[in-house]
Amino acid sequence: MKDYKVDKIRNVALLGHGGSGKTTLVEAMLYSLDYTNRVGKVQEGNTVSDFDKEEIARKFSIGTSVVPLEWHDSKYNILDTPGYFDFIGEVFGSLRIAGGAVILVDATSGIQVGTEKAWKFTEKRNMPKIIYINKMDKENVNYIELIRELKEKFGKKVAPFCIPMGEGLDFHGFVNVVDLIGREYDGKSCKDVPIPEDMQQKVNPVRDMLIESVAESNEELLEKYFEGEEFTIDEIHDGLRKGVLNGDIVPVLVGSAEKGVGIHTLLNMMYEYLPTPYDMHKDGYHGVHPDTGVEEIREVSPEAPFSAFVFKTMVDSFIGKISLFKVYSGRIRKDQEILIGNKGEVEKVGSIFMLRGKNQIEADHIETGDIGAIAKLAKVETGDTICDINYPVMYDGIKFPKPCLYKAIEPASKGDEEKISSALHRLVEEDPTFIIERNKETKQLLLGGQGVMQISVITNKLSNIFGVSVDIIEQKIPYRETIKGSATVQGKHKKQSGGSGQYGDVHIKFEHCPDEFLFEEKIFGGSVPKQYIPAVEKGLKDCLHKGVLAGYPVVNLKATLLDGSYHPVDSNEMAFKMAASIAFKKGMEQAKPVLLEPIMKMEIVIPDEYMGDIMGDMNKRRGRILGMEPDEKGFQKVLAEAPQAELFTYATDLRSMTQARGFFNIDFLRYEEVPMQLAVKIVEEIKSDKH
Repeated sequence: MKDYKVDKIRNVALLGHGGSGKTTLVEAMLYSLDYTNRVGKVQEGNTVSDFDKEEIARKFSIGTSVVPLEWHDSKYNILDTPGYFDFIGEVFGSLRIAGGAVILVDATSGIQVGTEKAWKFTEKRNMPKIIYINKMDKENVNYIELIRELKEKFGKKVAPFCIPMGEGLDFHGFVNVVDLIGREYDGKSCKDVPIPEDMQQKVNPVRDMLIESVAESNEELLEKYFEGEEFTIDEIHDGLRKGVLNGDIVPVLVGSAEKGVGIHTLLNMMYEYLPTPYDMHKDGYHGVHPDTGVEEIREVSPEAPFSAFVFKTMVDSFIGKISLFKVYSGRIRKDQEILIGNKGEVEKVGSIFMLRGKNQIEADHIETGDIGAIAKLAKVETGDTICDINYPVMYDGIKFPKPCLYKAIEPASKGDEEKISSALHRLVEEDPTFIIERNKETKQLLLGGQGVMQISVITNKLSNIFGVSVDIIEQKIPYRETIKGSATVQGKHKKQSGGSGQYGDVHIKFEHCPDEFLFEEKIFGGSVPKQYIPAVEKGLKDCLHKGVLAGYPVVNLKATLLDGSYHPVDSNEMAFKMAASIAFKKGMEQAKPVLLEPIMKMEIVIPDEYMGDIMGDMNKRRGRILGMEPDEKGFQKVLAEAPQAELFTYATDLRSMTQARGFFNIDFLRYEEVPMQLAVKIVEEIKSDKH
């Protein structure tokens, strides 16, 4: 593949709901431009961009694939992103380095949740975009209704650029209302044809809407529009480009990826209307010097010092780790030494290449604005900045969503613990949206992720790539125990069995307190010698990790040593530790012991219309709604708290209740007493498990 300068490169993310046809669209592009001699099909597992074993088995994208294409003496890096919400981190990584986006809409389904999310993500970044209505060749498609729905949902910036020719199975092209010409497709190529006579009347209203959008993008054109003057084709194209780049106009195209309709027009429009890296960053990329924190600006130029951003990591069972990056400034060459700006580490680059799906295209260097890959960079991770060792710079990382679903796992075979830990750490490099946590109390290994599907993919990869299997098991809750009342008890340890004996005797008062543990002594007259008092405290502390109800750690306990007795020969530290332990058990049993459970703080963001469902569901989970505040348009942020025991399936349930429009954050808040009837049941279950 030849070199392309920064003004000839376009990095374009394909976004949309799962099943809208992103991967099929990539196949149609590859076939239309003669990169392949057949159109791969997702159902047959032979597409260029879905090459991972899991993707082939599940028949949907799991990771982002980069597919470079050449068209109009320019290079397009097409980023085929997953539509499934569990793999949203892949979308975040792609949007970080893409200049523009194509949002696919399934003509048979209209606006779906994935469409809304794609729109929201691109609007937040003020990213230029095109909407491609796919599957226009299917039955019962109403184009006018689709445009109305898009305008109603996303506003007047939505501008249809064409009118379909033919309906359902007869769909074979469209009229381009900008250039006033028909475009007819035969499955691979397309030709210009006159506008059919029966469509002439449909063209003018759509073209008028477009001209109005163009006029609003430029004051001179607006004046001309009000004076009733006609725009030239050049003025229309120029106004449209400015409008799209500014985010004021979002062109709508129609097509069928399966039939290869609309592919050339889409490629042309990417060329005409979507930005190059220079268009997006004319004032350069803003970072900081990693040592001083002083702002550093890198010009988007091959003459500037090299800097790049790593947006994705792949784990390959043969090659090892592959780091995908976009060059922000300068160029990178093979065998070059680079600095990891945010870590201060230096690595040596071996060979560099580009990827088309899984296929490597060797390269001597990667230019400004382009996307490349390097294998075996041990210390480089997703979100890192790599740069010239003499010109350090650090760019902001990627803010990934926090895990909201946790599952406990254990090795299917004993002795695989270390292998599993090592494999999971490699998979986290590939997908930073999941985490591994060892719960110190329950001793369970937890996987935290975005949803059930993501965790299923991770466990499958453990088996398929690393040869270790795990079982998903029930997650344990780290309960606590405390007391509600108070009790004064005696703990006496006396042992006489030939030779020196053991003797320790203490009277201790146990009561509830706000501190984790508090020990006091009120000994008068030396009934317990001072040298043994630390042993009493130590004996009590040793008991705190195992309460009397169900063996959980004890908290909020105050112990006051009031009295005791000793033997001048047989008393020692061990005897008083034992006496304290006896007193602890008696005192806990007599002072109304109770079970405590973790309560979580929640922030739930949902569309307004689901408020009633969410509140009703939270009540069923023994939760409390603390308040509500408006979030972005049409959404509410609900502040709530609920027991952890009731939230293990909340990620899945919320997605189901809100058609995947809702999301939440969760953090530990405090411990609270478990209701009596539940506590009795929990204690019985734990005791029966131990037997």
